[in-house]
Amino acid sequence: MFIKKTFWKATTAFLLAACISLGGFVQTSYAEEDLMEFAKKSGYPIKEGYRPKASIVIDADSGQILWEEQPDLSWSPASIAKVMTMYLAFEAMEQGKFNLDTTVTATEKYVKISQIYALSNSKITLGVEYPVRDLFSMVAVPSSNVATLMLANLVSDNDEAGFIHKMNEKAAELGMTNTTYFNSSGAQISAFDGLYQAPGIDPEGDNKSTARDLAILTYNLIKKYPDVLQFTNKPVVTTMENTPYAETFETYNYSLPGAKYGYDGVDGLKTGSSPTGGFNYIATAKKGDIRLIEVVLGVGDWSDQEGEYERHLAGNAILDHAFSTYEYKKLLSKGSNKINEKEITLEQDFYGFAKKDTELSFTLADGKLSLNNEYDQVSPTIPARSVPYQESNSKSVVDPSAKSEKKKATQPSSIKKEEHPYLLTGILAILGLLLLILSKIFRKRIAGTRRGSRKTSTPTTRLLFILGTLLILSAVCVFIFL
Repeated sequence: MFIKKTFWKATTAFLLAACISLGGFVQTSYAEEDLMEFAKKSGYPIKEGYRPKASIVIDADSGQILWEEQPDLSWSPASIAKVMTMYLAFEAMEQGKFNLDTTVTATEKYVKISQIYALSNSKITLGVEYPVRDLFSMVAVPSSNVATLMLANLVSDNDEAGFIHKMNEKAAELGMTNTTYFNSSGAQISAFDGLYQAPGIDPEGDNKSTARDLAILTYNLIKKYPDVLQFTNKPVVTTMENTPYAETFETYNYSLPGAKYGYDGVDGLKTGSSPTGGFNYIATAKKGDIRLIEVVLGVGDWSDQEGEYERHLAGNAILDHAFSTYEYKKLLSKGSNKINEKEITLEQDFYGFAKKDTELSFTLADGKLSLNNEYDQVSPTIPARSVPYQESNSKSVVDPSAKSEKKKATQPSSIKKEEHPYLLTGILAILGLLLLILSKIFRKRIAGTRRGSRKTSTPTTRLLFILGTLLILSAVCVFIFL
């Protein structure tokens, strides 16, 4: 008996190890979760070569990630860096340092910066007083570098290096663990022809961040300073209205309703592009009571300006996927519920985001119930949605004699469990392994006949993969629990 048992244990362990080692069979996402696939289905097809290098979409209320792809890839955000400058300006207003009607006088330095052709800018006239509200519009829409510097210098009392240090300190405070700022605007200090002085800061330094960190920044910005959206939600804005210095700008955010790739619900936030960053995009969109935040980084190449438009097709596709795949609803009702084999009482109804048509599972910890999500929170400092609960103390009374009889009755079956779980585990593992091998073979054949195409799967290969995976998971469960 011992030899037989040892044989099946060894065989099962070998098969499970073989399955685990077949990393080539593990797909990073199913077809419906692949960006290129769901972009095509959503009506916003992404051309080959314009797939974002990194992207993420989160619930703006809870910070729950709804979809992500390489969210921690270090990337140059380009003019999206201006979002941090706006954040610090709003914070300074909250602290009472100035308000939207405060003005900044255009100096000769600012006029010269506004005339640098290589920088995105707005016209600045010597001696004119520019209200903060107009500077915000210039920063958000035409991505004016001179307006950004005027705003940053107002916050820091003209301490340009000090402001950059503030940017990095605030990033650390918000939990943006992979972000470093070298300038306030996204354009390197050296691009300002000596007019931007920041002692101790590398003038050639290129800002770095990630999709996750920029989503964290935007989450906090909208939570604390929702008024920022009034400067980002229009396809056309006019600054310095009713003055001789009025200018009208069309947004680069082509996903705003009324713009080239308008998407219903989009109301901000900022675009950015550069030779090192390609084309980047942060968007916010609201439908009903749901607001989402998305970040798209590295679409296309600076040498091909088509990326300026393609980033919005990618952004629209990601938003559409999130809105159509998830729903915000009541997950559990107030009162008595049975969760994880425990009888609990919820103090209130529990609402949250969940994938449509999927079975829900929950976690009970520290007196709070939360939903188990496919993805984590965007930051560990942002807690998941939860609701307090109390565990029922009532226990059913069991007749000791009946318990004894039940134990006797189950003894023979426990003997069978010792004899047969390894045989069953081995069979399940072998079948699962065969199905994974067939899936791989068919995918290779498809790839051979569709050269140049990214699509190397069919409903058949996906079915084989799913069935194989389920059989192997069943084998693991049998091996562990029986």
